[in-house]
Amino acid sequence: MTFATTLRLNLYAAAIGALGLIGCSNTADTNATEDSIETKSLAITQIVEHPSLDEIRRGILDELAEQGYTEGDNLNVNFQSAQGNLATAGQIAKQFAGDLPDAIVAISTPSAQSVVASTTSIPIIYTAISDPLGAKLIDANNVPMQDNVTGLSSQLPIEPQLDLIQQIAPDAKTIGYVYSPGEANSVGVLKQLKEAAPARGLDILEVTANRPTDVAMATRSLGGRVDIIYTSLDNNVVSAFEAMANAANELKIPVIASDEFSVGRGATAALGVNDYDFGRTTGKMVYRVLNGEATSSITPEVMNELTLYVSPKHAKAQGVSIPAALLKEAINVDTQTPNTNE
Repeated sequence: MTFATTLRLNLYAAAIGALGLIGCSNTADTNATEDSIETKSLAITQIVEHPSLDEIRRGILDELAEQGYTEGDNLNVNFQSAQGNLATAGQIAKQFAGDLPDAIVAISTPSAQSVVASTTSIPIIYTAISDPLGAKLIDANNVPMQDNVTGLSSQLPIEPQLDLIQQIAPDAKTIGYVYSPGEANSVGVLKQLKEAAPARGLDILEVTANRPTDVAMATRSLGGRVDIIYTSLDNNVVSAFEAMANAANELKIPVIASDEFSVGRGATAALGVNDYDFGRTTGKMVYRVLNGEATSSITPEVMNELTLYVSPKHAKAQGVSIPAALLKEAINVDTQTPNTNE
């Protein structure tokens, strides 16, 4: 073998070796990047499981996955439902405080109040809250009452809700309101209704449902006394919404709700936020906390982009028809393609 041939072979081997080192270096860099996302622990609680709150939770986890925190990979998620019981919500909050997760997400007002009462150090992100001021989560200046708290609310303005009610039932004189007095958000909505209704020539007749099992009886008690029923994001009512809808069908009283899923489950119409989008927006706040940002530096937000949902089928069952003008601007849940991402 000549000197020139040997030199060429040695140079070729050196080049291959260098490429190998580069390949190893790239692999190492990739692994280092993947490993740099530290595993985090996230505790999530909600007062009860129903489609609206469940969809918010799904949106949160999808957003976190898109940002790089995937459940079962580098994100440990502990989800607990209070099954509609306030005492259980308190127990879950205390358990979470003892577990010391990296952050706690509280979905719904009762769960948020319980968690906030349990810890002043673990970051808390609340969501699915209608009245954070009334729930004493923030002050009148939108500043959280505790430094470890921030979140997203949906303070639905009452006037558009009353507009919708009067478009669906223009001759209505009395609105029935079924609610749980233990939910601050529902009490806040009742106060708004009573303040705004008289100027429109409307009366409000409220009946209480302390538990989901009370919803059907409370609804039936409105028979012959109201012209239309309105329900806010009251978790007891929403978790038993089919019972309310069935009672309303028997009485031929239309039900106006505040979320998309209640229309699918029996309401005539609803004007509310998109729950999945609400979850995705909440998830962005959770990501910032998991990424090391202090909750005290994250200003609480309000999401009030409203969408109108209608069901001509349920309207007919409840003795009304939906005006053509509303049909043109609404999402008709009767013709929607079922969500396959569940």
